[in-house]
Parts: sequence; structure tokens; C-alpha cells
Amino acid sequence: MADYYAVLGVPRGASDDEIKKSYRKLAMTYHPDRNGGSRDAEEKFKAITEAYDVLRDPNKRAAYDRYGEAGLRGAGANGFHHVDLSEALNIFMRDFGGFQGFSDLFSAAAGGRRSESGPRSGSDVKVALELTLAEVATGVEKKVALKLLDPCDRCDGAGAEPGTKAQRCATCGGSGEVRRAQRSFFGQFVSVAPCPTCAGEGTVVSSPCKKCRGEGRTRADHSIAVKVPAGVSTGQYMTLRGMGNVGPRGGPRGDVLVVFEVEDDPRFERDGEDLYTEVLVTYPQLALGADIEVPAVTGSVSLRLPAGTQSGQVFNLRGRGLPRVNASGVGDMHVRVQLWTPEKLSDEEASLIRQLASLQQRAPQGRTKGFWNKMKEVLGA
Repeated sequence: MADYYAVLGVPRGASDDEIKKSYRKLAMTYHPDRNGGSRDAEEKFKAITEAYDVLRDPNKRAAYDRYGEAGLRGAGANGFHHVDLSEALNIFMRDFGGFQGFSDLFSAAAGGRRSESGPRSGSDVKVALELTLAEVATGVEKKVALKLLDPCDRCDGAGAEPGTKAQRCATCGGSGEVRRAQRSFFGQFVSVAPCPTCAGEGTVVSSPCKKCRGEGRTRADHSIAVKVPAGVSTGQYMTLRGMGNVGPRGGPRGDVLVVFEVEDDPRFERDGEDLYTEVLVTYPQLALGADIEVPAVTGSVSLRLPAGTQSGQVFNLRGRGLPRVNASGVGDMHVRVQLWTPEKLSDEEASLIRQLASLQQRAPQGRTKGFWNKMKEVLGA
């Protein structure tokens, strides 16, 4: 198990303010929305959030300081578990979503997250968005059709039949949580858990709405505009805050996770923002030099072949690749020229080639650098 103090970069005697300050700084660095869906950033974000969630709680911190993970496992009724991405994002928004300008920094939607008690947040929705390489090169805005849960129009999302209203939960007194004292080998621990009667909402509905059956929400069709930045690749995603399913009985909306799927373009191989392509040319073009047209993602680009170009030679076209996602600069396009050999010759072509063959009896001896060695030079490997 990782050292939570080391994860946050604070000493073991750090104050609550020091822990909070360190976490906020690290969270701003590794938040998934600032790293284009990077898996490494996501794992780092979850790790620092888990460390923060333990050290910010006096009971959890005391148990961790004394017994490590074993103390955490004994401190709660449901046991200790590592946080997933959804939990990490909720913890982050719960404690820092109210900072001025902070929600704008991550393009968060207006509206707060669920508090410790009260209506539950709606579930997140994951949707795949197919893109062409041309759309990736320029960026694009596309519409995504979804079926989402909206507030019920009969009860206005309250879940109670019109003319009635939810009542405060008698089990938890409206707090949404119950506390239990437990004794274990490690001593006495007080655990806090969502109220089993009201599921942590603090209220119960005695007369459920007939349309939504007390859920306070019904399913409806939606069309959401997604502004895709240039340069994205397959597997990266965009989080649309507060645009997912509404929570039951007035709970805030969850998020929409848009996962990008970029179609293969048979003309190119892609490596990040760099593109690789192959162009067939004739022997005269290689020997005498020529200006040729090379396919680009959008349109074409002119490439001058110097006289004596060898088949398999690679040319590097600066700035002709794809944009770097959420950053300045553009990748390169690497063009390999390959000699084209016709399958059939006319009589005149065959006669001319025989004349050339009589002048060029044999090729120079000695092995030249192979294609892959040239590619390594281009890539700086």
C-alpha cells in the first residue's frame, strides 16, 4: 500500500490546511479534464484523491497512522476500498467545486454536486463518438443523440404524487446518515453510513408519483452538441459535466463521457500527431527528379524529388501532420517514395527499357541503409 503522506508530498505531521493545499495543487495538475483522458494522469488523480480522502478525515487518519491499511479496513461498516474515477471526481468537486473560477477551469456545468446527505446524483452516461481523420485534423462540432433521465413533469422531480410531499425520515431525523459505534481488536470506531430507510436522502415518499413511481424522473430523447478539439485519438475522452442522467427525486445530473473512436484512413499510418504515407513514382521521376503530389489529410501537398532519389527514401514534411490536442504545434508527415513497376509494357516502352538496360549493365555493389534504418533516423531513434 502506498504511503499517503508521500503521495501528497506532505510530512506525517502536516496540518489539515497543508494537506488540503497540497491536494488541490496536485489535483489541478492531474485532473483528467486537463490531460486529454491520459490513463497515467487518471491513475495519479485517483491515488492522490484517495490519500486526501483518508488524511482529511480525523478518524481515518488516526486509524491509518496507527495501523496502516488494516486500521482503515476496521474503521468502517462497509470496509475500506480504493476509490474509482467517479468517486474521485465527486470528492474533488465536493471540496473544491465552490472555489471561484475553479469550475470554469475544468469546463464544469453550473450547479453543485451532491452534499453528504440529500438526493443522490444521477449516473454518468458513456457514449462513443466516431470521427474521421479529416475531422480530427480540423476539429469539429457534432451532435450526439442520447436517452437520458429528466425530472418527471408530473411531480416536478419530487417523486411524490401532486398534492403530497416527502416527509423527513424518522430513522435518521433527516440527516441522511446513521452512526454506529463498533468495537474491534483495534479499539472502538464510530462508523457513518447512509441511512438504510431513506438511502441517504433524508426524506421518504409515502405517496409515490404514479407516472415515475416515486423516482422523480422519466426517460427522454436528447441531442447534445460536442465540440471536439483537433488532434484527438482513439480512446481519449471528453467529460461533459452535469449533462448526464438527473438524480432521483431532485438529485443533480451526472456527467456524459464522450469516448472518441477515430476511423482508420487507408492512406496513412498514425503515430500521435505524426503521419506516415507511401507514394508510388516512376523510374524517370526518381532518376531525373520531379514535382509530385502527395495526399494530405485534407487536399494534397507538393513534394519535390531531387534527381537521383532512391526508391524507399523518406521525406519529412514539417507541420503537415495532425495538431497536438489541447496544445500548440502540429506534427509532421513522413513520405516514403517507392518505385512503381508497370505490369504490362507497350512495344515502345519495352524498346526504350531494353536500350537503357544495354547502357546500365549492373547496379553498383554495396549494401545501402535499409528502410527501417532510415525510419529510425527520421524518428531520431
